[in-house]
Amino acid sequence: MTAVPIDLELEPQRQELARLIARMAPEDGIHESAIDELVLFRASEPSPITHTLYRPALCIMAQGQKVVRLEDESYCYDPLNYLVASVTLPVTGEVTQAANDAPYLSLRLDLDPAELGELISSAGPIAVTNRSSGRGLHVDRMDLPLLDAVLRLLRLLETPRDIAMLAPLIRREILYRLLCSPQGQLLRDIATTDSQAHRVNRAIEWLNLNYHKPLRIEELAREANLSTSTLHHRFKALTAMSPLQYQKQLRLQEARRLMLCERLDVSSAGYKVGYESPSQFSREYSRLFGAPPVRDLARLRAAG
Repeated sequence: MTAVPIDLELEPQRQELARLIARMAPEDGIHESAIDELVLFRASEPSPITHTLYRPALCIMAQGQKVVRLEDESYCYDPLNYLVASVTLPVTGEVTQAANDAPYLSLRLDLDPAELGELISSAGPIAVTNRSSGRGLHVDRMDLPLLDAVLRLLRLLETPRDIAMLAPLIRREILYRLLCSPQGQLLRDIATTDSQAHRVNRAIEWLNLNYHKPLRIEELAREANLSTSTLHHRFKALTAMSPLQYQKQLRLQEARRLMLCERLDVSSAGYKVGYESPSQFSREYSRLFGAPPVRDLARLRAAG
């Protein structure tokens, strides 16, 4: 196991963040909090690769390490590096560093593009430190002002009476810190009405609501108010996949959930997410998850 480097300037705050998460998430799993947008995570051992859908969010690690994969790209984050998803993305995640005496401890703070847009309008011009990579998932180096604001937000869970008054103020500060970060330009673009990134995000959200419908690129381009060529180019730049590949991952992840959680049979799940051919559904499912549906579900149920 590779040790995560220590930043002496951040270490006291990191240790306090780890103590708070460990106290508020005493058992392994996902823990909702009294702050609606804030979720805590704990794991006492490395996890298998998990397929999931990342919504716009800030993810911060207090202890441990995790690798998130978007298509062929890997993003490793740890206590020195935070991860931001600026749009909704189908990804895989894997906790790579965790133990009973040093569990994986992290938090997720959901981001609202509308709230970002309102902040941009009221704050006026925000200095740009660097141009964004253009990808809807990125890792940035943690700094003290951002870590301090996140720590103050988490402390509010110990004084619930203060949450209603102070949590919105601290959230606003966190959003401001992200907008000022090296990758903040993309967040600004997505939150700015009628920018190309904002229009592509409209196409992404439309696909998330309508993944079960046949995909016609011309209709999706009209929904985003972009030409088909611009939509295809910018969509791939943001998500690392084409609209069709994106839709396919949405369909297959939802079909897996339906079979696992709602006990739908293979044919019914495939049909419900938009597949007309059971054989095509099985082939594409096997390519994504590494096994046909029946075998994959048996493996998941045995592991769970």
